[in-house]
Amino acid sequence: MTTPRERMLRLLSLLQSGRHWPAVDLAAAMEVPSRTLRRDIDHLRGMGYPVESSRGPGGHYRLVAGAALPPLMLEHDEAIATVLGLRLAAAGGTGIDLTAESAERAAAKLRRILPAALRRRTDEVLAAVEFGRSDQPQADATVLDVAASAIAARRCLEFAYNAKDGPSFRTVEPMRLVQLRRRWYLYAWDLGRQDWRSFRLDRITGPRTDDVAFEPRALPVDDLAGHLRERFDGPKSLEVTLTLHTDVRDAAARLHRVDGTLEAIDEHSCRYVAHVDSFEWLAVVLTLTDLGFTVVGPADFRDYVARTGQRLLRATS
Repeated sequence: MTTPRERMLRLLSLLQSGRHWPAVDLAAAMEVPSRTLRRDIDHLRGMGYPVESSRGPGGHYRLVAGAALPPLMLEHDEAIATVLGLRLAAAGGTGIDLTAESAERAAAKLRRILPAALRRRTDEVLAAVEFGRSDQPQADATVLDVAASAIAARRCLEFAYNAKDGPSFRTVEPMRLVQLRRRWYLYAWDLGRQDWRSFRLDRITGPRTDDVAFEPRALPVDDLAGHLRERFDGPKSLEVTLTLHTDVRDAAARLHRVDGTLEAIDEHSCRYVAHVDSFEWLAVVLTLTDLGFTVVGPADFRDYVARTGQRLLRATS
């Protein structure tokens, strides 16, 4: 049995054809009783879609001329997520170099095909929020597009790469695009090095798909993002367990970076198991977040926090 949303999508798709639909024919095409069809038509009108009807022997349903709308059926939260995503992209939050103008054009097109109620709601949200510009290097949208096309077509990719140790020219079998900490990476089999390599998209220039097809190799790991994160961060030799005196959501928002796991204990506390390089770094992070916490272990970290606290107290006497 179809869901109400699926019926709405089907109904809009039929009405968009431009045909004048007799009620009997439209109900048959929808495979619903006439009463259900009338209810669905009323629902569309309530959402702001201009469905016109006429009675009598030649009675029919149609979308008002010049107002045929695509079958975009969004809930309030889905519409808000979409427009906020566009605004975030314009601010560089996606890691891709998109102009504010392109995001605004997309938002304007979206706005035109939203029902009036959703349009008002998204306008209110956009008027109330503001994203700061990201200071991370931005990858060119064209580079991402070319790389994605090469992955889909299973074609080798050639490009110039400006690494820290100097420029080079690479030919690779591209496999995945990974977004990690607001940066984009191309993960590929490097034909010159005969090994897996990751390339920052903002350091790639002049990408070109060649005519050489390849059979995709098995990836070395299932969790590619986690694999890259561990490789970039290096091994974490210390494990510290804390009880944070706040809920999980607040802790995740206030911690600069969660190097470990957060697990809810109750509505007012959570367990944080951190994997870090040094006690000093973790102590600084906890101090800057102003989070209340209790050290569960190890004893060495508890002693370090106690010594540091006493030293700071002595400085104020």
